[in-house]
Amino acid sequence: MKRVSVIGTTGSGKTTFARALGAVITARHVELDALFWEPGWKTAELETFRSRIRSAISGEEWVVDGNYRAAGALELVWSRADTVVWLDYPLPLVLSRLLRRIVARIRDRAELWPGTGNRETVRNAFFTRDPLLWFAVRTHRGRRRRLAEALARPEFAHLAVHRFREPREATRWLESQRALVATRI
Repeated sequence: MKRVSVIGTTGSGKTTFARALGAVITARHVELDALFWEPGWKTAELETFRSRIRSAISGEEWVVDGNYRAAGALELVWSRADTVVWLDYPLPLVLSRLLRRIVARIRDRAELWPGTGNRETVRNAFFTRDPLLWFAVRTHRGRRRRLAEALARPEFAHLAVHRFREPREATRWLESQRALVATRI
């Protein structure tokens, strides 16, 4: 396992999990959101986004989190990945985690992706045309279906897929990977 794609619905904990897995297997962590978002909450041009992804996955060891379908991003990542970790958690759990994350980010005022100046605010979290919590509700079921369909495609048969339906399963698996790495040292 050297090239891993961590996927899941909005708020499932992809970035946190991917960062931890990257540390365990000593692979570079790549957050697709950081490649997609420009300063001022502008989105990157699709070809720019694709180019950034190609550059990020050109190495031999990485953990990428995110499941953008824009510009074939998911297909780019999966064509090079050897493993997919799917955090497929129930909507109520995802919503509670997402709300806690939003509140913490608003409170901390931390820049979300270095160099962008983008921060979570009450306004962009709750009072936009498509607030994040509503986006999570609106896309949860469809995203699960589309991810399952995509993983079933023959061009992705090479992927080892680990689908976790609750956090403790993911935690146990991550611990097993940590133990596996420890035995190799």
